[in-house]
Amino acid sequence: MHIWRVNVGNQTMSRTPVPKYWQELGGRGLIARILLDEVPPTCEPLGPLNKVVYSPGLLVGHGLSSCDRISVGAKSPLTRGIKESNAGGTTGYQMTSLGIKALIIEGEPQDNHWWLLHISNEGFKFEPADDLVGLGVYQTARVLLNRYGPKIAISIIGPGGEMQLPTAGILNLDKDQTPSRINARGGIGAVLGSKKIKAIIINGNQGKKPPIAHPEDFKKAQKEFTQALMTHPQTAIYRDYGTAAIAGMSNSLGGLPTRNFSQGQFEGIDTINGERLREVLLKRGGKSNPSHACMAGCTIRCSNVFADENGDEVVSPLEYETIGLLGSNLGIDNLDWIARLNYEVNDLGLDSIEVGAALGIAAEAGLFLFGDAEKAFELIKGIRMGTPLGLLIGNGASWTGKTLGVQRIPTVKNQAISAYDPRAIKGTGVTYATSPQGADHTAGLTIRAKVDHTNPVGQVALSRNAQLNNAGYDTLGVCVFASFGFAAIPTAIRGLLNARYDWRVSQNILQELGRKTIELEREFNRGAGFAAEDDRIPKWMTKEPLEPTNAVFDVPENELDEIFF
Repeated sequence: MHIWRVNVGNQTMSRTPVPKYWQELGGRGLIARILLDEVPPTCEPLGPLNKVVYSPGLLVGHGLSSCDRISVGAKSPLTRGIKESNAGGTTGYQMTSLGIKALIIEGEPQDNHWWLLHISNEGFKFEPADDLVGLGVYQTARVLLNRYGPKIAISIIGPGGEMQLPTAGILNLDKDQTPSRINARGGIGAVLGSKKIKAIIINGNQGKKPPIAHPEDFKKAQKEFTQALMTHPQTAIYRDYGTAAIAGMSNSLGGLPTRNFSQGQFEGIDTINGERLREVLLKRGGKSNPSHACMAGCTIRCSNVFADENGDEVVSPLEYETIGLLGSNLGIDNLDWIARLNYEVNDLGLDSIEVGAALGIAAEAGLFLFGDAEKAFELIKGIRMGTPLGLLIGNGASWTGKTLGVQRIPTVKNQAISAYDPRAIKGTGVTYATSPQGADHTAGLTIRAKVDHTNPVGQVALSRNAQLNNAGYDTLGVCVFASFGFAAIPTAIRGLLNARYDWRVSQNILQELGRKTIELEREFNRGAGFAAEDDRIPKWMTKEPLEPTNAVFDVPENELDEIFF
């Protein structure tokens, strides 16, 4: 494995051995190490000193179920701290086939031309992309697949990334060559846009899988993990209902964001929950698929393909976070409209959580009525057209709220809270407050824990454990749903790593990786100027009771400050 380094200023590339102290990290952990080593924490996120880092996790490249994710990171233009966002699809797998431990994109463009970065066994090349400027993600993918062939991986920004909006993500192809898997949060797509890279084409077809030091031991650990994952009851739930299964759970706990987080339950839940989604997809047929795998070899298949009444594909996937932020949070109870909004946000290459939260604020400010899906769609269209109001929404929830004078702004570290209200699900609230990543549920979701979620006691310990585990999984390149299998076979991660690398890691390697990763991220953020007062839930959420539980976020601040000590 090597570090591939691309300079966009002089359009050069180098391949160098992996530094010794980078070797035992991957994914999110390696991104934190590289950014801390090479990017000044106080730099301008969209300036020449920031870097975009692609890093497959430590277990990526072997076809392990749900273990081929790609992490992408940079200093965030949204939080202005460290940011890693990971996604499924084919990008990570193909990068490891080329022997890429990390791809670092650095430097400052010398002109206003846009470029494609093509990487393969033969090295790299820059190719003009001015003809693709302004195109949405879906059309860009079709053009590039026709140009380069069907067996490639592609990582694309949309018009939002071109405009360097801090809500912009990066879309990756899934196993069916649809640009549906997004590195969504924190504005990483804007940083790639600042480097004038419209898309990265990865052709790893002439490459090979990473070497395995002890193949038989690896095969044994893989078999045990796969069997445990396939027989776990949660796997069947996510196969049938996907992440939308969480909608009903969150609603029952009073934590479903409704009308700009003013309520925790939605009267229209039965029309947008996982059961309803599955019913609609099975009835419509055609391109509909309630159990779709975003990565080859995934046994969970929690993704889906949403089709219209004629069976024609609208969007893939329709996830819980989008249902929450573009559905109940806007008072919209129609899956077809939510899917249309989702497609438009995806095509722009934006984060549906951030855009949904910004739209909720706009509705509270009176710019449209809650429940008016057509007006919400019109506002999203305004982002593409570059209207003042569209650009306001495209800059995210915090900017939108402050500009419109709305007090109820659901953000932490300037990033929108995802679809779990922290007043009703307090462990996740602790994660929002204290994660270096900002308000990101993937940093440590606690909704499945069998606890009283409205009781502040014990929530810090619950969040700490979840954050360490999730940072570890992100460093391995593992989907969090694969944790069902790994939890059932506690020796599996250690066995896989020892067999793959000829290491001698401990039984507690998952949390060791997680702790190291979070320590590096916190060090970067301290250098960027973050302090204890940044590790807080919005003040209004500590005072305004949430219906129907009437809970407020009341985890003591001194406990938040001591979470990682």
